[in-house]
Amino acid sequence: MQQLHFVLLWHMHQPDYRNYETGEFMLPWVYLHAIKDYSDMAAHLEAHPSIKAVVNFVPVLLDQLEDYAAQFASGKLRDPLLRVLAAPDLDKISTEDRLRTFDSCFRSNHSTMMQPYPAYKRLHEMHETLRQRGEAELGYLSGQYLADLLVWYHLAWTGESVRRSNETVVRLMTQGRCFSYADRLQLLEVIGELIQGLIPRYRKLAESGQIELSTTPHYHPLAPLLIDFSSALDSMPNANLPAESNYPGGRSRVAWHLSSATEAHTRRFGIKPSGVWPAEGAVSGPLLEILAEQHCHWTASGEGVLANSLRKSFPAAPLPERSRYLYRPYRINGRADSVTCFFRDERLSDMIGFEYSKWFGRDAAEHLVHSLEDIARNAPPGECPVVSIILDGENAWEYYPYNGYYFLNDLYEILENHESIRVTTYRDYISSLHPAEVTTLPVLAAGSWVYGTFSTWIGDPDKNRAWDLLCAAKHSYDLVMQSGRLTDEEKQKAERQLASCESSDWFWWLGDYNSPYVVASFDRLFRDNLANLYGLLRLPVPESVYEPISQGGGETSELGGAMRRAS
Repeated sequence: MQQLHFVLLWHMHQPDYRNYETGEFMLPWVYLHAIKDYSDMAAHLEAHPSIKAVVNFVPVLLDQLEDYAAQFASGKLRDPLLRVLAAPDLDKISTEDRLRTFDSCFRSNHSTMMQPYPAYKRLHEMHETLRQRGEAELGYLSGQYLADLLVWYHLAWTGESVRRSNETVVRLMTQGRCFSYADRLQLLEVIGELIQGLIPRYRKLAESGQIELSTTPHYHPLAPLLIDFSSALDSMPNANLPAESNYPGGRSRVAWHLSSATEAHTRRFGIKPSGVWPAEGAVSGPLLEILAEQHCHWTASGEGVLANSLRKSFPAAPLPERSRYLYRPYRINGRADSVTCFFRDERLSDMIGFEYSKWFGRDAAEHLVHSLEDIARNAPPGECPVVSIILDGENAWEYYPYNGYYFLNDLYEILENHESIRVTTYRDYISSLHPAEVTTLPVLAAGSWVYGTFSTWIGDPDKNRAWDLLCAAKHSYDLVMQSGRLTDEEKQKAERQLASCESSDWFWWLGDYNSPYVVASFDRLFRDNLANLYGLLRLPVPESVYEPISQGGGETSELGGAMRRAS
């Protein structure tokens, strides 16, 4: 069997949930994923020191983790749910906090994060029984009920590695009920310690050479669309675009996000990132030129983008079988030819994201390794394939029993001892790459890892309306910034707020394929960001910003939610 190079890229990202005007965190997902997924993913790597991986941290996620770490250090919590967890007397909390607790503490995958815990399940059944009699009946639930609910919710969101090693967590899970104020404070201390230790843990893994840390433009913008809305037509020639022809000053904004990400990464980890995973794997020729200008060595995108690029580059030739083009590095002809491009295996990435959660962990791990072996066996003579699996490092695991513990542990164990599969990083792979081994593409088709298109972020009436609202705000921003009426500090705050408005996440969630609750949350967050931007610019907020953009549709399915199949 020929040798095969295998790169696992775990992408860690959450949008900015902070309200910059109040300093409050509007949703708890950053700290919940921190104590569950970011902790577990570090623990698996620490337990298997010969396994290499690329870990991509979006800077705005790291900003928020540092914010939480500072909150715990000061004792001044700005996350409403954590404040309730820390409240001395839960019988005396406000009605708003009671409703927030009920609304938040059942939001999880019930089959893997509630059903295994009878005490937590009973709390849910009690809540549902009373709620069905009328919302007023929930007033009979005591402070002790709220204490038990808050503790169990956070225990359910604790990583499997933590459950197996932390004495406080083990004790609380064994106790099961009647949690005291002291119990809640001990759990809060565990949460703080986990969050405060995350960045140092990953920095240590990087310093040892086990992982490569890469980055994403700072606030996760959909860069090709910021540069040019019409890039969407590359893969969707009949798409409806926003009323505005272009996002004002988009190219300079993308360059700012990238340089800001590089500076933040270097400050945190002591080394400049070698590569960039663009938000949503969204690429275009103009984006690659910006990456080249800022001395990026590698980037990556989806298999669909590569297929579209081959069709565009060689329109008269039929597309070969995927094994004949997917598992090799590429460069794009032109001014960005210094950037090496890789493309993810959609099938294997989606197997981890959507299918292996239904398998026994060992069976899933062996199937993945057998799939890699088949790729090596079927490689063209003399070619040493490089296979890229790229997916979220946080969102898949709640669908797995035990947060994916057995799958990941068995996968790393098998790969550690495999003779033909060399687990590597893009930086290490490129360092030994001969220029002749890189295939040149005449043209790069613009697209993302989702369907090879930008349909998740543009083309839908609601998404287009959001773009028009953002464009209007950017026009106002440009006029005020040029007017000289803001101080340097005020300009800095306005620029940070604009950057948050430019995140791709707001556009991801708008649409009738996502649940109404989630759509309403992100719709409101996006419009709150726009309103705050106008406030920082000392301008009145347009009435259109107060009007909901999208209603959402049915319950979240594989067409919606935080994860999407590639095709």
